[in-house]
Amino acid sequence: MKKTLWFSAVACGCAAFSANAQFGSGPSKLELIKLQDDLYVIHNEYVPGNTTALITNEGVILVDDKFEIDADNIVALLKTVTNQPIKYVINTHFHGDHSGGNAKLQAGGTLAVASTQARTRMVAANQSGQPDITVEPRGSIHLGGKSAEIYWFGRAHTDGDVVVLFPQNRALAAGDMFTVGEGTPQLIDYMGGGSAKEWTATVTKALALDFDTVIPGHGNVVKKTDMQAFRASTQRLTELVTGLVRQNKSRADIEAAMRSEFGWQDFHVQMALDGLINEMR
Repeated sequence: MKKTLWFSAVACGCAAFSANAQFGSGPSKLELIKLQDDLYVIHNEYVPGNTTALITNEGVILVDDKFEIDADNIVALLKTVTNQPIKYVINTHFHGDHSGGNAKLQAGGTLAVASTQARTRMVAANQSGQPDITVEPRGSIHLGGKSAEIYWFGRAHTDGDVVVLFPQNRALAAGDMFTVGEGTPQLIDYMGGGSAKEWTATVTKALALDFDTVIPGHGNVVKKTDMQAFRASTQRLTELVTGLVRQNKSRADIEAAMRSEFGWQDFHVQMALDGLINEMR
């Protein structure tokens, strides 16, 4: 996907728009990746976000469900490895490339779960597929002898980000609190309550959980050490911008620094630069 499409998705709140409207190319091309016997990632090119599936003998727990137009293909892929229904979908945040499939899944009996903050934003935007269950600061789903632990640690990409720990699998679905590839270092959705200043502390709390494997919000599956390196980059970003603001550097100077130091593209600048400067004042 082009980076401009990722900006378009986030800038619009990723809420009320379908993948057709966003991309004009129909459903995403999805790939089912087996991580463990009972743990899979439904992956695609960068947008929409990753979907994680924990399979149990009593049903499936999903983390994120892409756009509405992708929901049928998600279900079809899962049917190749299990005949169990999707009992729960956990949204890591409110953006439509992570929660757009909710309504279709709910129509089939799936319960949607998110943070209180994420549900509040979905309700305010009149977004379809609003969560049935909210958790803050943590909750757990127990199904078929397995668990998915949900944690809200504070503001990061948005104000409602959660991570989902699968303790038996030593794996973490991180949502857009941590992404790999395009869009990193982080895209701060200030309109969605995000915060660069608080991001480092939020990731630090997530890193205190016991896991080895990380499914990022976007990009390939990686290890905990990669998320630790990302945490360091969030701290460097905060320190750099704080220093530049204190030196009374111009917006153009700060933009140039973000592009050269962190590889920010036009969509980062349009989405987050002014909010970032204001937050660091």
